[in-house]
Amino acid sequence: MINSEETALSLNENDAAEWQLLLYIAGQTPKSIKALSNIKKYAEVHLKGKYSIEIIDLLKSPQLAEGDQILAVPTLVRRFPEPIRKIIGDLSNEERVLVGLNIRPIK
Repeated sequence: MINSEETALSLNENDAAEWQLLLYIAGQTPKSIKALSNIKKYAEVHLKGKYSIEIIDLLKSPQLAEGDQILAVPTLVRRFPEPIRKIIGDLSNEERVLVGLNIRPIK
């Protein structure tokens, strides 16, 4: 389950994250839980120690959707490094997520 009190995840909280990821969700839906699980898994493998994930529950703070122009949930936003990139869905296709975040070059 998603811990609503947990707003940021990082392996080393003392270091500045090189990758800032925001995951917009709307409550504890199966897709939201799967999206969080998937991005944590991919980040551990490909960005180990260099990332933070902020979880934004739009049921609790709907006004935050406007800033990143969120139209569907779950949506993952790569805030840094720029440019900003967005991926919608449960993030189950690892290759698409990595390419979408520009972690792995397109083959």
